[in-house]
Amino acid sequence: MGSFSIWHWLIVLVIVMLVFGTKKLRNIGTDLGGAVKGFKEGMKSSDTNEQSKEQIAQNASANSENTVDVHAKDVNK
Repeated sequence: MGSFSIWHWLIVLVIVMLVFGTKKLRNIGTDLGGAVKGFKEGMKSSDTNEQSKEQIAQNASANSENTVDVHAKDVNK
């Protein structure tokens, strides 16, 4: 009684397919797979994001010499 046999799992699978339908189960599987893939890519890109932030900060400080600070005035007042 402690463990389920293959027949128990097949009956559960048939009931789940009858309740939800194969299309909805396929969509759930696709969404879950996409979420896992996105999570893995996010974990890999976190290192590259830190490096790119440092590069952006260096480029911003280098480009600050070439930028012009402009103050706009509202002429309708």
